[in-house]
Amino acid sequence: MKCPYCGFGQDRVVDSREAKEGDSIRRRRECEKCERRFTTYERIDEIPYMVVKKDGRRERFDRQKVLSGLLRACEKRPIASGQLEAIVDAAETFLLDSPERERTTEEIGELIMQQLKGLDTVAYIRFASVYRDFKDVSEFKQELEGLLGNRRGLK
Repeated sequence: MKCPYCGFGQDRVVDSREAKEGDSIRRRRECEKCERRFTTYERIDEIPYMVVKKDGRRERFDRQKVLSGLLRACEKRPIASGQLEAIVDAAETFLLDSPERERTTEEIGELIMQQLKGLDTVAYIRFASVYRDFKDVSEFKQELEGLLGNRRGLK
């Protein structure tokens, strides 16, 4: 850290404490050349986690937005809020594990749908119909037939 008074590059930390807001560390430093004191603040460099939309736009990951979509899909279904929180946690962890700090909505949506499929097929279909943006009844029917085919294969 360069001294703001003389420009010397060596100093020592005299005092260190958390700032009032709690989001930074306040450090009192003393220049080893001119012996004047100055204050610095140390903060975490936050790079937001981004979601790449279908049209190429990027926006910050919004946990609440994902949860509200799940709540709509699971309305009047026997799914505990803790289970929905776990799905959102998994989506957030998936994003946090990304080396580029961003994922596509397709990747996140597929992850959510896989987890919903195991919990409740009605909630899965509701979520998929909005997420996949079914254009007509035939697309909806095709998704249902895929679900029914998987069920028959399990029995």
